[in-house]
Amino acid sequence: MITTLLLALLSIAILGLLTFVLFVVLLSYSICWYEYSNANPTLASKRFSLKNLKLILNLILPEVFFDFMTITTIPFGLINKGNQTLVRNETPVLLLHGLFVNQACWFWFKSRLKKQGFNNIVTINLSSWHSEEVLTELLAKKIDELRHQLGVNKVHLVGHSMGGMIARNYVQLRGGHDKVDQLICLGSPHHGSKLATFSVDPLGKRLIPNSTFLQRLNSAPTPEEISFTNIYTNKDNMVLPNANNHLNWGKAVELDGMGHTSLIYRKESIHATIEALKEATAPST
Repeated sequence: MITTLLLALLSIAILGLLTFVLFVVLLSYSICWYEYSNANPTLASKRFSLKNLKLILNLILPEVFFDFMTITTIPFGLINKGNQTLVRNETPVLLLHGLFVNQACWFWFKSRLKKQGFNNIVTINLSSWHSEEVLTELLAKKIDELRHQLGVNKVHLVGHSMGGMIARNYVQLRGGHDKVDQLICLGSPHHGSKLATFSVDPLGKRLIPNSTFLQRLNSAPTPEEISFTNIYTNKDNMVLPNANNHLNWGKAVELDGMGHTSLIYRKESIHATIEALKEATAPST
């Protein structure tokens, strides 16, 4: 009887979470469609075409799946796993997650990097309820710990969404440019997002377009000694308008056919990240 009740409660919880995720994804893409169709009215006449309906399914279904999987892994990111065994004298790759999730979201991304021979892959938790300066200080502390622990001068930073903005804050405004070799952003809202106005946390509100934080960051000098790669999707459902994930700095990699969270799971974005990291670690000729 108790087992049956627990299974029923678990099923209700899973169904409720799945419904919530579906609602958020549908709402975000609906707002995107509203914005783009108003900017280009000719799109409205094609909204029910077979090609568009197929595109919608190919965007929404994977995004719902990846969002659901990301949320369900959150409890695992809260577990203290103790000291991680790392290889000395090998530049570490530090992964920085986005808003409302934690380090557990990188589980698939990490496995792909390890398969390609990257041994020192490190993650940290970044609370959405702290300011960007507090999180940047946490990042700075972690980078110094890794440098001293491994006997290296620099680290590689990979940031998804807000994680990329924290990384930029560190190298552009907090003096971390000489401690970072490669900076890779995945779906980062470099010029903010109109959807940030829905945010209930202090950190998310920093991403409202033309916020003080964004103005200060985007007017800061770009460190020439850092190799920067900006990976983004032109179907991002969280960065609105999509052009706000563009940046006139470093190398741009534009992907198609995927949403915001999909960037940390899909092979195209992971491959682009691996290629950038291999370029950074390749011996000079």
